[in-house]
Amino acid sequence: MSSHFDEKSGVVNCVTDWGQWYQTAEEIILEINTHSNIRGRDVSVKITPTHISCFIKKEEVLDGDLTHSIIIDESTWSVEDNKLVRILLTKSLRKEGACWKSLFADGRFAPDEWTFDQMQRKVTLEKYQVDHPGFDFSSATISGNYISGGAQS
Repeated sequence: MSSHFDEKSGVVNCVTDWGQWYQTAEEIILEINTHSNIRGRDVSVKITPTHISCFIKKEEVLDGDLTHSIIIDESTWSVEDNKLVRILLTKSLRKEGACWKSLFADGRFAPDEWTFDQMQRKVTLEKYQVDHPGFDFSSATISGNYISGGAQS
């Protein structure tokens, strides 16, 4: 499993064997790549406030307890281009703005340290933008070693 930072879109991805996941201040987005044409009826996604499972054509793709709780009424999934399952999980209000260290509570699908640092920077900057809508953050950056700065959540 590897991770990378997509500078063009500003998305910090954690690449997995099933696709990738990334996060914003308010959401976790999972993108599951399939190797065959699929339709919605081929996909089973179960979401609870603390757990997610996804099966494609009755084959388990992922199943586990989430790192933090989510709001199930605001979370959804879709099939795109018959080859991609996109799952959007809305972070619970208590943890909104927090950067998840891994997708699952047991540490599975955790980004490497550098990528996690980049995730934290992006999520923190996005939260500042939401909290201070009158300011222009278009060229703002967060510098220094974010991880050792105690800003982890």
